[in-house]
Amino acid sequence: MTDLSPTPGEPQTHSGFVAIVGKPNVGKSTLLNAFLGTKVAPTSPRPQTTRRGVRGIYTTADRQLVFVDTPGVHKPKDALGKYMNSEVHSALADVDAVVWVVDLRHPPTDEDRLVANQVRDLPKPLFLVGNKTDAAKYPDEAMKLYAALLEGRTADLSETTLSAQNNTGGVMALREQILDLLPENPFFYPQGGASDQSREMWAAEIIREEAMKKLRDELPYAVATRVNTWTERQDGLQRIEGEIVVEKNAHKGMVIGAGGKQLREIGQAARKQLEVFLNRKVYLGLEVIVIPGWREDEEALRELGYE
Repeated sequence: MTDLSPTPGEPQTHSGFVAIVGKPNVGKSTLLNAFLGTKVAPTSPRPQTTRRGVRGIYTTADRQLVFVDTPGVHKPKDALGKYMNSEVHSALADVDAVVWVVDLRHPPTDEDRLVANQVRDLPKPLFLVGNKTDAAKYPDEAMKLYAALLEGRTADLSETTLSAQNNTGGVMALREQILDLLPENPFFYPQGGASDQSREMWAAEIIREEAMKKLRDELPYAVATRVNTWTERQDGLQRIEGEIVVEKNAHKGMVIGAGGKQLREIGQAARKQLEVFLNRKVYLGLEVIVIPGWREDEEALRELGYE
């Protein structure tokens, strides 16, 4: 068995995993990006933007905090929905603490109660984070209703209210609280990285985020994305070729739009994001393909990275 204890004279390090959970569209990904000071998780006004557990990594000289952003807990309607809920269960099974994010603009819903049932009796520290205080009419009253869902909890519980989008000080204070409780461990990831995603997966999620912003009604939930090739030219240009996957031929026409206008707008918005974060010029080529019923096809889900 390998001895992971520090040798004499080595600095003592602390590290651990923290799951960020909540129902869809409460700001989990926004909070994760705020914790890290950079974007690793997709965000959009539409619920269920996050589909897989994205790990965001924050490292100081002697502490490493690995955040696991999870899909929104909801009642699943298809195999993709079941996969997303299983991601939440997996995240909760092996973390050192949990951050439950709630939306203070509204009282608790049945989906919030589903989350409360999962976290109430976990024997690990729990942070109840009331988000979107800047847009809530009665944040204190709403927070009391959410806290009441945890009645009977015996393990550590902390409560805080903030705006993940507009309250940097509150986010940093919460991050410090979490850093303070990390157990003594070696670092799990090399210093300097902000996520465990491959660059291809990260770019695919940015493309899907922009598609979800542009597309209407239920179509965004029938859309997946993947990046097939990524090459860097000698002049620094990043050439990325990706696919937008839909379930029906009719959906393909909707994504492309009249004269290709919709697809161009999705590609232009995604390219701008990629260029900002990469600090490089990007050529982004997108193709729309049809995989019939991919959300109910377990093999297709695996091919698209949902496994």
